[in-house]
Amino acid sequence: MIVSTNDPITLIGGGASSDSMLRRARAFAPDVVAADGGAAVALSHGVMPRAVIGDMDSISGADRAALGPNRIFRIDEQDSTDFDKCLRSIGAPLILGVGFLGARVDHHLAACNSLVRHPHQRCVLLGDGDVTFLAPPQLRIDLPAGCVFSLFPMGTVTGESQGLQWPVQGLTFAPDGRVGTSNRALGAVDLSVSAPNMLVILPEKVLPSVVDALRDAPVWPV
Repeated sequence: MIVSTNDPITLIGGGASSDSMLRRARAFAPDVVAADGGAAVALSHGVMPRAVIGDMDSISGADRAALGPNRIFRIDEQDSTDFDKCLRSIGAPLILGVGFLGARVDHHLAACNSLVRHPHQRCVLLGDGDVTFLAPPQLRIDLPAGCVFSLFPMGTVTGESQGLQWPVQGLTFAPDGRVGTSNRALGAVDLSVSAPNMLVILPEKVLPSVVDALRDAPVWPV
């Protein structure tokens, strides 16, 4: 484990990260780790990461010099993304990822794939207007009535729910079959799922509720 801490971590990727998005994440997780090219993003915002993890194919000489050798952790293999490398190298109760969703669809999908490949990690990805995370085995989250509550399966999965306008009981979800986008919360939502294959997508404004809910939720086994 490269980074092991009892505190939440903000993980910065190489994609676009606004000042407001970074401030939003660091309000819950002040300590920062960068994924390869995310080091340049962090430094541009005046943030010194405690570690930079990745294959280091996107970090400049100037950024290397600014960071110093003790913060750079190179993982040479090319069979996984830098985000994936970070998820398997960080031990923390919660990771808030910025700069992983957005402009490039392939990067977005790869990040979602990594969430499923590391289901034991509590990780929330902040995007432009929404947040995405892997549903834990059971989740209870307080939401305002009418809040959009989208479910997207990354594999075959079933579930049970209370507090959704359209309950999920009796349904089988799959990426090539039924998906659950644009459902709505009636208020507090209870959700349980059969496997670590379901992404939850919520408006970014409810991030505090997401953080609270995931802190209290059980995790998938390693």
